[in-house]
Amino acid sequence: MARSERPVLTGLVALVGVGIMVGLFLGGAALAATKVLGINSNGGSSSSTSQESMYLPKPSKTQSPSGPLITLAPDPNGSSAPSDKPTKEQPPKKAISLSAGQTDVGQMERLDLTGVYPRGEGAILQVQRFQNGAWVDFPVTASVGNETFSTYVQTSQVGPNRFRVVDTDTGLQSNEVRVNVR
Repeated sequence: MARSERPVLTGLVALVGVGIMVGLFLGGAALAATKVLGINSNGGSSSSTSQESMYLPKPSKTQSPSGPLITLAPDPNGSSAPSDKPTKEQPPKKAISLSAGQTDVGQMERLDLTGVYPRGEGAILQVQRFQNGAWVDFPVTASVGNETFSTYVQTSQVGPNRFRVVDTDTGLQSNEVRVNVR
């Protein structure tokens, strides 16, 4: 049979063949695009690892000094004037508590400093040492995570040493710890 005898069938076969080829081409292009863009079936990046994390600060209540700025309904007591009574809310306590792992160390031995800083998530703490009548920055910092921090120092200054940490943003200071260096 010659092709001229069934032109409709020949046209349909050609149309289906072209459709399959175009579909394969577009499917391959979409697959390549997802690989290049890093899109996978779980919606995440294909290069993520278990070591990656995301830092989310803890939520805290905002305080308005004069109360709400919008009233949605009239006061049920009939008064339309705002109350002038001040609220007696105390600011949250943000004390930094520092402790030393050892009270007596040799020169250049490791001295562990640990502590707790409530509501200080993400803060950078500068270690300071008391010398010549003033607090001097020691070349060590610590960061706060889960309201705790830890670091260590090494010193060759023999005798009693006093250390503390200071929040580099707020200036809030911890208690001091005393360590004897022999």
